[in-house]
This record gives sequence, structure tokens and C-alpha cells, in this order.
Amino acid sequence: MLAAFTFNTAENLPIGLLELISESLRVPVSAVGLLVTGYGLTVAVASVPLVHVMRAVPRRHVLTGLLAALVVSSLVAALATAYWLLLVARLLTALAQALFWAVMGPVAVGLFAPEVRGRVVGALSIAGSFALVLGVPAGTWLGQQNGWPVPVAMLAALGLVSLMAIAVLLPTSRPDEEPAAYGTSPDARRFGIVLAAGTLSAAGAFAGYTYIAKFLGDVSGFPPNTVTALLVGFGVACLAGVSITGTLLDRFPYSALTTAVATQAVGMLGLYAAGTDTVAAVVFLVLMGGALGPVFMTTQNAMLLCAPGRTDIALAANSGFYNAGIAAGAALGGLILPLADVRGTFLTGGLLTLGACAVLLGGRLLSRRAQKQEKEGEWRRRRSGCSLGRRCPRRRSRPPARPRPGPRENSGPHA
Repeated sequence: MLAAFTFNTAENLPIGLLELISESLRVPVSAVGLLVTGYGLTVAVASVPLVHVMRAVPRRHVLTGLLAALVVSSLVAALATAYWLLLVARLLTALAQALFWAVMGPVAVGLFAPEVRGRVVGALSIAGSFALVLGVPAGTWLGQQNGWPVPVAMLAALGLVSLMAIAVLLPTSRPDEEPAAYGTSPDARRFGIVLAAGTLSAAGAFAGYTYIAKFLGDVSGFPPNTVTALLVGFGVACLAGVSITGTLLDRFPYSALTTAVATQAVGMLGLYAAGTDTVAAVVFLVLMGGALGPVFMTTQNAMLLCAPGRTDIALAANSGFYNAGIAAGAALGGLILPLADVRGTFLTGGLLTLGACAVLLGGRLLSRRAQKQEKEGEWRRRRSGCSLGRRCPRRRSRPPARPRPGPRENSGPHA
């Protein structure tokens, strides 16, 4: 959990340190923003190829190597005096994270019984959500007090603690022999449906979320200090949503995903329709925040169930497509912003999320139809006396009834 917290904090920390890094390295704020967008694109592109290359390496060795890369890259970033060196360090961290989530999921859930693996996924997601609620704000404050390199160096210390714990406690085993190496219910069609829905949902969420501060200020009319407090509340809602949904994953894995995506759609479209009212804006903001974290968590959990092959490949694909959706959504919002007001980005995001809902519901209908056809086919086979393609024994014909004996006749004369 500490490793998940550290990686997510490392990914998002530059958001709180944009101006400090810009002033220190004498580069535009937009250039510092590339430290975040370039990070996400690297994760999106590199996830599947890296997992494929490392597919035969024992996971204990992979995780210790990834955490060592995090420690080194964080130290290089903290000592960087030039922008290009900081950018290289960030890309190294992104490569490590691209492989981390694909490997960490199967390793963590494999340590527990199958009936509680959903809660394990929830615990990992809670650790990642804490990065937004606690890690980034604490790092931002520390950077304001002591300079931006200090919180970046703290990431190296946290990564070192995680590295030592995994090196000592995690057993060494072949990747394909781990308990969660393969999906429990392989289903290529469901895998594709979850992948498409997660990508659409991510694109929709970040088409609007990228400009949430501008929306709350320009449309809802909140002052800057209140906007900051609302963003903290958004993070708390995200953490609460992950915590609640995590307890339901084992019993309702696919319903939890559909509910999270539908809640996100309601929150975004509600902000578009009623965001000018302050009370309504807060309500729909909380709904959107409460759904944003659970969407990714539920897609990751679904991959552990329906992966048609190795779960690490499925998780890498999910992470890559989700990050691609984030980048596409942010870019789409940027294109819409000058053509319409900021409310248009939330309308677009809400419609994309509705598209994700349609994909999930359509997939459920197809699944039910396939199950119904399968049951009908089984029923027909049983009626015809041929079950599962095997030759059934012929029914034995009933032997003819013996004639009943008539009244006994006397052959001789009466005495």
C-alpha cells in the first residue's frame, strides 16, 4: 500500500508545485505541465510492451527493481538544476509506474483467498486515493515551506522503505505459477467491453475535470479560497467512494462498475445543467468525485476476473487505455473550451460517460442473450437425447407382456 501511495503521489505532485518549479528552473508553467501530461502518455504507451518483456521475471525481482528506479529517479529529480534533467527523471518514474500497477495487482490479490480479492483491490485503490487527499497537499505545503526539491526527495525515502519491505517479505515465484496469474472467469468479450467502457469513462471525466477549478469559479461563482476547499472535498469524496465500493467488489463486481460509471455521468451532466446554483454544484461535484476513483478500481478488479490470458497483460492494457483516455479527454476539453464556455466541457464529458454506460448495458444484454441461447440449446439437446455431443444410449424397448394363462383344463375323466 505504501508503494501505491508513493507512485500516485509522484505522478500528481507537480500539479501542486507548478509555479515553484517554473520559477526555480526559469521555464514557462506550460512546460512544467508537460511533466504531468508526458508522464501519463508514457504510462499509456509503455504499459503493455514492458509487461510483455518482463513476463517471465519473478515478480519479487520486478517490484524491487521498479522501486529502485523510483528511488533513483526521485533523487535525480530533486537534484535537477535543468528542466531537461527533471523531464528525464519524470519519464523514468513513468516507465516504472507503467509496469508497477500491472504487476502489483496480481501479486497482492494472489496472497489472499479468491473470495476477498475485491477487498484487496479496494485497499490498493484507497492507498492510491490517499495520494490525492494527503500526499499531494502535504507535498505542496512542504515545497512552499522548504522548496520543491524537498517533497520530491521524500518520495525517494518512501520508495526505499517499500523496496526493503518487498525485498524481505515477498516470496520468489514464477509469474505463471502465482495464484492470480490468470483470470478466474476468462471472457474475451467482457474484457473488450470493460476496456472500452473504462476508456470512454476516463475521457469523459477528464474532459471536464481538467477545467473543474475554472468551472467552479466562472460558472458557480465560488471565490478562489472556496474553490480550493471544494477541490479538497472532491478528493475526500473520491476516497469515500473507493472505500465504500471496495467492500462490494467481491459480491457485485460488474454491477459496481456500472453504478460508478452511471454516477459519474449524473454528476457531470448535473454540473452542466445546474452548476450555476451553488448548492447543486456542490452536490453534483461530490457525486462526480465519489465516482471518479471507483471507476478505475472496478475496471481493474474486472480484469482480474475476465482476463482472457495473463492478468498482468490485462491490467497493463487497462492502465494503458485508461491513461490514453485521460490524455484524449483533457485534449478534447481544451479544443471545446475556446468554442464554447467551460460548461461545454462537462456536457461533452457527461455524454462520453453515458456512452460508457451504454457499452456496459449493451454488453450485459448480449451476455444474457448468449446465456439464454446456451440454455435453450442444452434443453434441446436433452430432449433429443444427445447431451454435450455424446451418443446417448438408446431407450430399451419394453418387452412384450406375457399372455395370462387361461382356466386350467382337466385332461382325464372325473373319478
